[in-house]
Amino acid sequence: MAEKKSGIDQALIRDLANILNDTDLTEIEVEQEDLRIRVSRGGNVQYVQAPIGGAPAYAPAPAAAAPAAAPAAAAAPARNPANTVSAPMVGTVYMAPAPGARAFIEVGSTVKEGQTLLIIEAMKTMNQIPSPKSGKVTEILVEDGSPVEYGQALVVIE
Repeated sequence: MAEKKSGIDQALIRDLANILNDTDLTEIEVEQEDLRIRVSRGGNVQYVQAPIGGAPAYAPAPAAAAPAAAPAAAAAPARNPANTVSAPMVGTVYMAPAPGARAFIEVGSTVKEGQTLLIIEAMKTMNQIPSPKSGKVTEILVEDGSPVEYGQALVVIE
């Protein structure tokens, strides 16, 4: 199983890139077993290995997460809203580009405006969430693989 995680098929990626060039498509996504590869013309290649059909496993999580969100909501007024990055959509948050890969950010990281902070998967599409400003990450308010709601605080950047 460890071979699947580390063995990305580079020839497949090249073939997908050639299909983009030949057909003037802007994006193409392929799923094989539990590997999903998306190639887009903007130079973004994302590797995300997640269980296909895993969404039902997350279905009970929002109900369980709701009570946990209440204390966070009580603490939220103490934060400066201008320093908080909120979820622009409902989905599942991923802190790294692939399972086992290094996280995009950590507490104490210095980020630049436009730098990817995390990914939110919504409707089987991986959406990179950019930093709205440069600064230092002082808090990460979500956990990898957890569901997030629209407007939920994700990260605090001072």
